[in-house]
Amino acid sequence: SLRVESANFSARTEFKRAIQYLMPALVRRRILRASIALALALFLAFTDQFIKNLIVENFRTFEVRPFLGDVIKLTYVLNDSAAFSLGFGFTGIFTLFSSVASLALIWFIFARSKSTSWSIMAAVLLGGVLGNLIDRLVRSPGGGLGKVVDYIQIPFNFPIFNLADIAIVSMAILAALRIMLGHSIGE
Repeated sequence: SLRVESANFSARTEFKRAIQYLMPALVRRRILRASIALALALFLAFTDQFIKNLIVENFRTFEVRPFLGDVIKLTYVLNDSAAFSLGFGFTGIFTLFSSVASLALIWFIFARSKSTSWSIMAAVLLGGVLGNLIDRLVRSPGGGLGKVVDYIQIPFNFPIFNLADIAIVSMAILAALRIMLGHSIGE
């Protein structure tokens, strides 16, 4: 009986040590994953802003230049709507919605997501939301009513869009597909 108690004590001690060792490792892994995701979001937002600033500095409004022949053209327009010119004239509402969405995505990345793939998807979405939010906050007329710079034009009379729009729409579609396939959000 003394041997059994000694063995149980030893097993419990080892289990406690393992938990103490593993828990910080899990926390460290989650923080690392979230930090990488946040860095990706900031990189996308920075890249989006960099391209937009190049367009603003080198194009006149409504100027069109071929980029990949007639398939993709660069056309500088200012947009006070959402992605693909939807919701014309609701810039203030989009600014508020984008601000709340940015905070929610940061929370999701750091507190909810347990999966690298969901964290990356949230990061790409966050990068797109931030890219357009920055325009609304700093571009004329400013104060949350600024216009978003759009510059990618494709055939078929499709609305002109930007890198941030691509990030937002592609991640929304990918998330919807994953949910329809039965994937749990964040798992």
